[in-house]
Amino acid sequence: MSDLTLAPELSVSEWFNTPQPLSIAGLRGKVIYLHSFQLLCPGCVAESLPQVRRIERIFANTDLQVIGLHTVFEHHEAMTPTVLRAFIHEYRLTAPIGVDQADGRSDIPVTMRRYGFRGTPSSALIGRDGAILHHAFGVDDDIALGARIGMALAAPIPAAAPSDKAEGCAAGVCAIPASAA
Repeated sequence: MSDLTLAPELSVSEWFNTPQPLSIAGLRGKVIYLHSFQLLCPGCVAESLPQVRRIERIFANTDLQVIGLHTVFEHHEAMTPTVLRAFIHEYRLTAPIGVDQADGRSDIPVTMRRYGFRGTPSSALIGRDGAILHHAFGVDDDIALGARIGMALAAPIPAAAPSDKAEGCAAGVCAIPASAA
């Protein structure tokens, strides 16, 4: 796998529905469905968020991690974390949701830029190894998306990378012990 296909890390200013911040690196070994939305996006409210709720229900007994990303790139004054909190409550959203970090350099939030999302709704399916398996703008067909998620969940969990502290390893490189050569 090329480093170019690895999922970029999330840049989140505030989290909802989770006791601790989430990270792509910290979820390695799980399949991740990352969906970006805006609470004032008609396609998000009418189509993608109901689809996400179906995904959560259908894959509830798996190790799929669904993560919502509130990516505000317009109407910034109207879509504050306080309004988002009420939206999450009213729509009974239960998955962890992060507020995509604004950096002041652009109206487009950091994670949205990192993933190359063109608008909302957008999504990325990330494999157990951290590679982006599928990237979409808009809403995917339920059956196609379910099949993609099912195939990703069926993939084996990658073997753990060698620890830097393991015998014979230094700076992430493991040498064959002289006695074994």
